[in-house]
Amino acid sequence: MSNDVSTSPSATHRTRTNSQWIRGMVYTALFGALFIAGSFIKINLGFTPVPISLQSFTIMLAGGLLGAVYGFWSIFIVVALTAIGLPLMNGSGGIAQITGPTGGFIWMFPVAAFLIGWASDRIFTGRKKLNRLQQLLLLLALFAFGSLLLYVSGVPWLAHVLDSEKYDTVTGALRAGMYPYLPGDAIKAIVATLVILSLKPVLPAIRPFNSK
Repeated sequence: MSNDVSTSPSATHRTRTNSQWIRGMVYTALFGALFIAGSFIKINLGFTPVPISLQSFTIMLAGGLLGAVYGFWSIFIVVALTAIGLPLMNGSGGIAQITGPTGGFIWMFPVAAFLIGWASDRIFTGRKKLNRLQQLLLLLALFAFGSLLLYVSGVPWLAHVLDSEKYDTVTGALRAGMYPYLPGDAIKAIVATLVILSLKPVLPAIRPFNSK
């Protein structure tokens, strides 16, 4: 009777786990690169230092497709590397980049990716296709965590950093840091939902580090 451990259930499980772990690292790097590319695609509005960019769109995709753990790390690593000086976001890096007018948004990016992934993981649990209600829940999660949540820290920090009476009031800060971006955010959430619904069912399975 053969005792070849290479074909034992435990060996097969370890091989599968290692494969998923490597796949997760590759996807983490890939979506980190996508996030960096999204930060360079921007439109300056002139009346506010907050540009329109594809950062929030790539965060929606990272969380929605990779899940909570890998979605978080794909964004957090880029933010951390930017903080230590690498010019990965908007072509610049360093502490000044994450403490400037848009710092409040940047801090929240990894959290947004995690929460989107958390919601996506639960909506897709045990299923590859979603019904209309589940699709709507996914869309709402993307908009809530990938858009509205960013303004919770982004708008107050913008008002705090900018030494201008125009932004010192709540209304002024919202006009400069939130209102102009909501229509675009809604479009990003809709497109991201369509992409996730198309790709999530066919992506190879990846699991967090502590998955059994």
